[in-house]
Amino acid sequence: MKLFSNSLFIFVLFSFLQGCDQSDVSEKNVSVDVATKAPVLVGEALYNSDKAPNSQLYDLPVKVVDGVWSAIGATSPGTYANSGHNNNLSFVITSEGVLVVNAGDNYLLAKALHDEIKKLTDQPVKYVVLENGQGHAMLGSSYWQEQGAVVIAHEDAAHEISENSFAILNGMKRIQKEKAKSTVVKMPNETFKDKKIIEMGGVRIELLMLGPSHSPGDIIVWLPQKSLVISGDMAFHQRMLPLFEHTDTAAWINTWEKFAALKAKHVIPGHGEATNMAEVTRYTVDYLVYLRKKIAELIENGGGLDDAYNIDQSAYMHLPTSEFLAKRNAGQVFTQMEFE
Repeated sequence: MKLFSNSLFIFVLFSFLQGCDQSDVSEKNVSVDVATKAPVLVGEALYNSDKAPNSQLYDLPVKVVDGVWSAIGATSPGTYANSGHNNNLSFVITSEGVLVVNAGDNYLLAKALHDEIKKLTDQPVKYVVLENGQGHAMLGSSYWQEQGAVVIAHEDAAHEISENSFAILNGMKRIQKEKAKSTVVKMPNETFKDKKIIEMGGVRIELLMLGPSHSPGDIIVWLPQKSLVISGDMAFHQRMLPLFEHTDTAAWINTWEKFAALKAKHVIPGHGEATNMAEVTRYTVDYLVYLRKKIAELIENGGGLDDAYNIDQSAYMHLPTSEFLAKRNAGQVFTQMEFE
């Protein structure tokens, strides 16, 4: 029952985020990254943006390193404008087949990604790996299975799909309307617990469960020969990370040590452009450590939940979705640490 309630909680929050219309979002259209001074789309400009208007994809795939590409999703929640493409849909091309990371938010989005893959290679998609059990990772699975691909997920992600996918499907249909055509829920073909190794075309691909992080069943995809990691929701940098009732921030920080030990040169996060370890460290583990430090000081001084909401997070408020998540994240950490 607890697992179901946690899953339902995630669905309700994401439905809220995905369902925001223009009256719900900030009137500002551009913010500025405090470190790089680069402009960052926020508000209506972000929520209504679409970089690939002739495709169901929000943006077309870009090459990260030889053989590895990623269609970078919007950093906003899933909207009708971005067709639910608000996470990264990555793929590895080898001489013996293709491995895709994330099935996509819906059937037509999965097909749109496949259309782009076929422009780059004649090799078939043999595997589709789900980074977790969230809708934008798994709802496109049926399309790939129809193409003969094997869909793989962690056993905890499979449990999440089994428990909550139909509620997520209905929420997606409400937002995507006719774009949700042909989307049905399908379970993964295979699951694993700690590690699964795929050797294909001379490329070693490691599917790793390093430990608790953002949500149940979060895994990473590690390509040691390329020093590249497709991190999924282990790592964030261009979108504020969300903390949920089940997210154990102390455990996530501990898991990060294993993630950092890979010493990856290239990081494709779950959201945002490909980057490096320094960048995702700043916006993931450093953010978690900062929140926990501030909350610990607050509790030590007798502060309460209302005080937690007012913790200074200005260094992170340029990030998309921070307007929804900053106060909630602080409250979530307070609630957890109050009883540690």
